[in-house]
Amino acid sequence: MTIPWPRNKLLRYACPAARNAAFLFTAFLHASLPETASAGGMLEIADLLSHADQYDKQVVVVVGKVTGLQVATNRQGQLAYGFLLNDAKGSVKVVGLGKAEVHDGEQVIVEGVFSRLRQVGRAVVYNEIKASSIRALDRLNPDLVG
Repeated sequence: MTIPWPRNKLLRYACPAARNAAFLFTAFLHASLPETASAGGMLEIADLLSHADQYDKQVVVVVGKVTGLQVATNRQGQLAYGFLLNDAKGSVKVVGLGKAEVHDGEQVIVEGVFSRLRQVGRAVVYNEIKASSIRALDRLNPDLVG
């Protein structure tokens, strides 16, 4: 389920300044993301997990807080990272290649391909997003909107 505007439960009782900031953020996000990601809208983590079959192997956009950031080098010698993306109702694992441009505790927008399950040797990894884009919310430039 996407987060509709203005019926978003979090913003229903927010002050006008917060609603305006959220509107600008949403407009910026839709303007800056590729058409495939912005067409579906942002998902809450709880909705992503409760409808995992529907979103399996699909591009998703999710907002949450970074926790447990780990950086490593894969077998090909490339930098790789992984972390949990949390919101009030759930968490999902995020992995990617390259340098992690985020830090623990940061609120971010993650765009990537969601996998309900992935086989890794003998282990099975559930509910993972292979990130193609991660943007920290505090680094978004609202001057680009409009």
